[in-house]
Amino acid sequence: MFHHRHHHLNHDKVLAIVPAYNEEEGIEQVIASLQKYAPYADILVVNDGSTDDTGLLAENAGAAVLHLCSNLGIGGAVQTGYRYAAENGYDYAVQIDGDGQHDPADLAKLLCCMRKTGADMVVGSRFIEKEGFQSTFARKLGIDLLGGLVTRLTGKRITDPTSGYRLCNRRAITLFAQQYPTDYPEVEALVMLDNCQLSFQEIPVVMKERQGGVSSISPLQSIYYMCKVILAILMMKTRKKKVWEMSHET
Repeated sequence: MFHHRHHHLNHDKVLAIVPAYNEEEGIEQVIASLQKYAPYADILVVNDGSTDDTGLLAENAGAAVLHLCSNLGIGGAVQTGYRYAAENGYDYAVQIDGDGQHDPADLAKLLCCMRKTGADMVVGSRFIEKEGFQSTFARKLGIDLLGGLVTRLTGKRITDPTSGYRLCNRRAITLFAQQYPTDYPEVEALVMLDNCQLSFQEIPVVMKERQGGVSSISPLQSIYYMCKVILAILMMKTRKKKVWEMSHET
């Protein structure tokens, strides 16, 4: 399955981390799409305590699978993937949602941007060129607010801070393997990176609507969520900048 890898990307080892919780409807399609459009990447499905056949289907489709015995949530599942990437010497690791929203064909663009800019993390944004599924009005409003806040706190423009489509280099993999936020990981991870003097860059991607399941969050819950995320980012921002560098050197 991985025999194409060395014809591409100057022998760099690339890992696709697919966090999956009860994604039996779409997981095979995600894996097949990665095998087709990013054959140079190894695939790791982090089966986050699924109660359906997600893990079995992923194994049968040819992915490496880590089975978590309980549901850790997206932050814990993704960190498990970064630990695996760090321990196995991967040069790059990309997060790909298990529900089919992200297009593996865009991975080459993310890698190309990382090589060109030297960024430690490249985030795929659906809002730069406004193509594909754009989210609901209220949700988009919230994302804009968070994007504005993260942009101000880090001094780097971000339009899609909740995007889970992100590529990390060795430095970011090492950091996230050691510590990764669990509450609102996508947004907090941007501030955490910046705290550690690592850089991120955003490029346009087209996302599809989630393939299965729907979100049923009430307006009141969204406001509550927003307040909590904002608090979490502000708290993350107050953390000392030197902490990681010291632990990294020892």
